[in-house]
Amino acid sequence: MNKTSAETRTVIVERDIPHPPEKLWRALTQPHLIEEWLMKNDFRPDVGHRFNLRGDWGGALDCEVLAVEPNTKLSYSWDFKHDDAAFNLKSVVTFTLSPTSTGTHLRMEQSGFRPDQKQAFGGAKAGWQQFFAKLEEVLARAD
Repeated sequence: MNKTSAETRTVIVERDIPHPPEKLWRALTQPHLIEEWLMKNDFRPDVGHRFNLRGDWGGALDCEVLAVEPNTKLSYSWDFKHDDAAFNLKSVVTFTLSPTSTGTHLRMEQSGFRPDQKQAFGGAKAGWQQFFAKLEEVLARAD
């Protein structure tokens, strides 16, 4: 592998959420809640489970659960097959939850953007901000 293909970029979004890790974990792992803030899905929090995220834009992401540590860490592949290499994405999304005195510190890291994927990288940076805004609305409504 040459140096250029080895270099990837990562989107990191961090938020302090005024809810306990257990509540946030439910929103990250229950399909009906994931649909409210992220996309339609057939998610199960089981390592090795393959699932799809289906966007309103008509596309689908192929995913596989890589790590599950209840109330602490969730990781899955986030792959989008596309004929244009700039959009053909193989990435990994990892959520890390850390309890705080006021709720939970949530860190999301999406790694694997190649240098030629500037538009996909920029879209992810903007998209995760929107997803997290919706996530906070879902958490505010949930019991």
